[in-house]
Amino acid sequence: MSNKNKNRDGIVYSTNPDFVYEDFENEECETLAPAKQTLKICLDKKQRAGKKVTLVTGFIGKEEDLLTLSKTLKTKCSVGGSAKDGDIILQGDFRERVSEILSSMGYKTKLIK
Repeated sequence: MSNKNKNRDGIVYSTNPDFVYEDFENEECETLAPAKQTLKICLDKKQRAGKKVTLVTGFIGKEEDLLTLSKTLKTKCSVGGSAKDGDIILQGDFRERVSEILSSMGYKTKLIK
């Protein structure tokens, strides 16, 4: 089955020629202000061949804003990483530094041990 036909909420076929499938994946919510968001910062090494990564979760907003925040964190920590599915992944243990950076940007942070 192709990816474009995956999320149709159980509708397999319609005889209505004017029927339009609703695409829920394209709906993006507005990005909340930094003061209204609480980002969780944790250390993760599961399914990563024992390598440690800093995982920032809980971001609510558009994908472009997530990518911008990810790029800012990667630049200020001088590390590689990625942003996908609402999470930011930074290579290495940078929990304290990421918490300081996000706090200075106005985000509420929560360190998870």
